[in-house]
Amino acid sequence: AVMGGIHRFYRPLLHRALANPKTTVIGALTLCLASLSLIPVIGFSLFPAADSRQFLVQIETPQGTGQEETKRALLFADSVLKKRPEILWTMSNLGHANPQIYYNVRSMETRANMAEIFAEIRHFDEVKTPRMYDELRAEFARYPGAQIILRVFQNGPPIEAPVAVRIVGPNLSVLKEIAARVSRIIEETPGTRDVFNPMQLDRTDLNLGINTEKAAMMNVPAGQIDRTVRLAIVGETAGWYRESNGEQYKITVRLPLDKHHALDALDKVYVPTSEGSSVPLGLLTAPHLDSGPSRIDRYNRERLVTVTAYTQTGYNTAKVTADIFERLKSVPIPPGYDFRKGGEAEAATKSFSGLLTAILIAICGILAVLILEFHSFRATLVVAGVIPLGIFGGIMSLLASGYSLSFTAVIGFIALIGIEIKNSILLVDFTNQLRKAGTPLAD
Repeated sequence: AVMGGIHRFYRPLLHRALANPKTTVIGALTLCLASLSLIPVIGFSLFPAADSRQFLVQIETPQGTGQEETKRALLFADSVLKKRPEILWTMSNLGHANPQIYYNVRSMETRANMAEIFAEIRHFDEVKTPRMYDELRAEFARYPGAQIILRVFQNGPPIEAPVAVRIVGPNLSVLKEIAARVSRIIEETPGTRDVFNPMQLDRTDLNLGINTEKAAMMNVPAGQIDRTVRLAIVGETAGWYRESNGEQYKITVRLPLDKHHALDALDKVYVPTSEGSSVPLGLLTAPHLDSGPSRIDRYNRERLVTVTAYTQTGYNTAKVTADIFERLKSVPIPPGYDFRKGGEAEAATKSFSGLLTAILIAICGILAVLILEFHSFRATLVVAGVIPLGIFGGIMSLLASGYSLSFTAVIGFIALIGIEIKNSILLVDFTNQLRKAGTPLAD
């Protein structure tokens, strides 16, 4: 069937192309240039999805939330997953992330306001599985007081999120205002989901309001109040307990943790003085609540806030990022503040930097080798003439399959050009041998 198709369609087309070489070359170049205009339609991406049967559900409650509240969010997410017959199994982690199971997903730090579920589906389907993920995300979004993100595994270097806007500037209060505006713009941009602004909520701290002058008058040594509070809250190791099998456990002395303590519990904590007596902690403090930023990040020794987001199914990350930064041009910012791309855009810049230069050097090297081999510019052009047709075929294949122009696709184009030139060299060399033997060009 294949050979029949070659003789029925390809052979007449080949003879017609050889009979009109100028038209053929111009047509090939036209197709190649026309296909390049389709690249914005195809879109760019860093790496394609891993198409893995496993995924993560990351749960984060507001800063300062107790582990019991985080556990309720974890149980809700786990119950939603277990209702699905497509889910094979789940594994829950409270207070810490799942151990690293994918090469570019790093485990987060241990915190009381975070949890994570590692799950696996029975079968991956290119159409049904993304649809199921979207349905799960819609159910998770209805839970109040927690951000629940379903994260599929992605190939490529580790990034915080596909879409990330870095806001750089010196003042934290100004950064917080700009981050709020940026967060609203990202939420209004079509194709975004799970927008996260780390400075949206301030952290509430309990300031003991230590009266150092009063403490000095009562002969309380400097630093003794801090040590006593740390002993009551965190505890200190008083010794070790060794079992008969050799296992050792720390013996930690601290206040009971079975319930939350009110401020009047400070009256039950006593601070030792240098004279050997003790003073109630409540006499030396005036507790009050303070608010402050939940986190302070720096990049190249500059303060920054990174607002992140994920893209909805069917949207191209590069196009969504370009749309966001186009909208950010209308956001007024004071001097000394700047927007920078993060996420996939930043990783793509690092990955593709220098790649175009390497490709051009490789093509020039190939052409030089061809000229040295055939001792003719015409033969070299004939061999290299297959490159535009290969580019046209590759772009049309990406368009038909629904894939974007990613880093792996670029590597595939490089390999395709190499295979084309190798086959073209064999055909041209065999054709030259036949012509030397007296075979007419048309045959």
